[in-house]
Amino acid sequence: MAEEVKTRYSDEELEEFRQIILEKLEKARKDYNLLKNVITHEESNDTEDTSPTFKVLEEGATTLSKEEAGKLAQRQLKFIQHLEAALVRIENKTYGICRETGKLISKERLRAVPHATLSIEAKKRQQ
Repeated sequence: MAEEVKTRYSDEELEEFRQIILEKLEKARKDYNLLKNVITHEESNDTEDTSPTFKVLEEGATTLSKEEAGKLAQRQLKFIQHLEAALVRIENKTYGICRETGKLISKERLRAVPHATLSIEAKKRQQ
């Protein structure tokens, strides 16, 4: 019995990926806001100071220059944009399709890098 070649992920599979992306997006936005606060020194000593991410940033803030924090914030913002674009692809039902080969990106890769647009095969060809 030959297995049918899938051209896209099922709605149930897309929902699983949507949940993964939403969780990562929430954390990424929190981290971005913390970085912005470090840069602008808007953060006062309130309950947010107890979050583990903030503690790490706080401890490193003495050595972390505004320029470095700015670069980290830029990277975080780019990551957020990639995750948001992945949500759009889920809505369009094009999520998980390699933009080079047109084949499905493996579930393992998407779970690790949910905003991936290239299969490992295509990514290796790029390098």
